[in-house]
Amino acid sequence: MKSEGAKKMDTEKILESLSDMGCNEKEISFMKKMYEEGDTDTLLRDLRKCRCHLMDELHDSQKKVDNMDFLIRQIQKEK
Repeated sequence: MKSEGAKKMDTEKILESLSDMGCNEKEISFMKKMYEEGDTDTLLRDLRKCRCHLMDELHDSQKKVDNMDFLIRQIQKEK
């Protein structure tokens, strides 16, 4: 079983990798500050906001893939 100190270190490592998740430096600094101050409500709100942004990007990419698939099928039909 992990101790509280180990859990906190894991969370800090995850917060450090927020840039890999698409967050900018300003967002990362703010979220780290909220974590350090124990303001988990604000931290969770901002993490959820970033997640929504990522989901929007995912949906946009999925639409592009769907359009590409349609084009591929259309061209294959013409062969």
